Amino acid sequence: MYASLKSLATWPPSRENARRFTLSLCACSTLGSLLVYCLSIPLPLGLMILNIAALSCVGVQYRLSRKSIKFQPQELADRLLEVQENERHRLSRELHDDIGQLLTAAKLQSAWLKRRMPEELQGQCAVLCDTLEETLTKVRDVSAILNPRQLTSLGLEASLRAHLLKTLANTSVHWSLECHQRLTGIPEEMAVAAFRITQEAVTNMLRHANAQNLVVCVQRLPQGLSLSIRDDGQGFAPATDPGREGQRGMAGMSERITQLGGTLSVTSEPGQGTQIEALFPWAPRALERASTNKVMH
Repeated sequence: MYASLKSLATWPPSRENARRFTLSLCACSTLGSLLVYCLSIPLPLGLMILNIAALSCVGVQYRLSRKSIKFQPQELADRLLEVQENERHRLSRELHDDIGQLLTAAKLQSAWLKRRMPEELQGQCAVLCDTLEETLTKVRDVSAILNPRQLTSLGLEASLRAHLLKTLANTSVHWSLECHQRLTGIPEEMAVAAFRITQEAVTNMLRHANAQNLVVCVQRLPQGLSLSIRDDGQGFAPATDPGREGQRGMAGMSERITQLGGTLSVTSEPGQGTQIEALFPWAPRALERASTNKVMH
């Protein structure tokens, strides 16, 4: 009892305690009003004050409830992207640290067994070792896609080049990555967004475009970081609202660029290829550093 009174006495009260207090006032006010009505006596001043207090508490609770559920679409998009990146990082760690270690242990154990197997079972053991090696490689690739650790260590240009090399290695697509300026000092959130947009664009191209040539161009401009992705595939009709019309990849690109206050332009027609232009504006703290960066010759 003392603990509950003490929790009610704290200020500002928690939302749960405020609701309980409001409910108590309303209950007392209702019971008092019923009692006055049944006894047919004049309304006491204390009961009038209680009614006013209960009404005031209900009004305050209503205002607090409206504030608690009121949000801006941009804030929601930012939060969703943040949650997605955190979940990607968590899954990447689990794949790399847990499943990767288990597969490595299984690979070592199978190699140990292979050395002790009779000759007639060597073929099956070799197939098992190869399967485990391929599975471990796939797990590491997925982990790298979910969380491109090389962005921090290697930078944006090297990360994009490594991704394009790995993703397009066994395809017939001819690609080039054009970076005519140094891309050092790019803010982390901007580098991640540029990498994810390129990642999504390349995935869409491989799935749907049937393209033969791909050009990715990243430039430092006075107004921001420019990203251009062009292919000569079969193209498509860009939707006005990609998320509502099922173009989830394009919707994800738009959300990422909007989160950083940038612009995204998609130009495509059936049979005419696709061109994606993204511009990430410099943050105020990075504007001076970006504008003074010298062009490499």
